[in-house]
Formats: sequence, structure tokens, C-alpha cells
Amino acid sequence: MSDSTTELAAMRQELAEMRATLQDRLANDQTKEKAFDSLYAELKQYKNDFIFQSQKSLLLDLLLFYDSMSWFQESLVGQEASPEVIADSFQYLIDEFLEVLYRRDVLPVEEADTFDRQIHKAVKVENTDDERRDYKIAQVLKRGFRRGERSLRAEEVVIYRARDKDSGGRG
Repeated sequence: MSDSTTELAAMRQELAEMRATLQDRLANDQTKEKAFDSLYAELKQYKNDFIFQSQKSLLLDLLLFYDSMSWFQESLVGQEASPEVIADSFQYLIDEFLEVLYRRDVLPVEEADTFDRQIHKAVKVENTDDERRDYKIAQVLKRGFRRGERSLRAEEVVIYRARDKDSGGRG
């Protein structure tokens, strides 16, 4: 055999080996891609199931609250009720909604007489000449709520501020 024939045979052999390696890699890449797609679909399903399961109990509680509101509406439409009965029924709805929050570890902020920046947000100030009322809460506008030690919503309040006796303005 001549050198050129030997070289040609070696090149053909090398080309065949390269082709085989390339086909193996292509098959391996396709297998990996299928595995990745399968894992991605499974992960997406787990995520959707997790979200559904984590929200399911809250949604069921809200549906029970919906039932209570529907009952309240029907009782208002069906009969003439006194303002006291309406007030009691509405208080029942508020209590039931607070129970839904309680089951989620959400509690109203404890009532306080004095302004505390940690739990209150002063949205209005009323001037007072009585120094003893300085930073006292005049009115709660929106109830505050917390979950554990963390605030979900600061309580919005109106606070008293003592006037500065020298300038006649706020202190």
C-alpha cells in the first residue's frame, strides 16, 4: 500500500471515529434534554401543588366567611330587623373574620393609651393644653395587626400633642 492510501484509510478511520463520537454526544445531549424537560415539568407541578396546598386552608376559611356574609344578607332582606339586631349580627361577622385571621396567627395590636412608634402610625395630631395628654391616643382610625412579633399593618391613630406654652404652637 502506498503512503497516500494509508493516509486516506487513516483519515477515513479518524473521520468514522469522530462521527461516532459526535453521534454519541448528540444522543447524550438529547437524553439530558429529555431528562431536564421531565424534571422541569415535575418541579412545576410540585410548585403548583405547594402553592395550592399552602393557600387551601385560608381559602376554605374565606369561603366559610362568605357563607356567613350571605346568611347575614339574607337575614337583612328577609325581615325587618332592629338596629340592635343588625349591630349584633354585624359584630358576629367581624368576630368571625377575626377568627379567620387568628387561625393564621394574625392578631390585632394590643390596645394602648400612649403613642408607640413601633405599633402606631400617627396620621393626625390634635393640639391640647393638657400636658398629661401629650402623645396620648385620641382616636384609632384603623386597627393594627401583627403576626408573631412582626407588624403587618401599623395602627393608624390620632394623637394629642401639648402646645408649647411659650410659642403657642405644638411641642
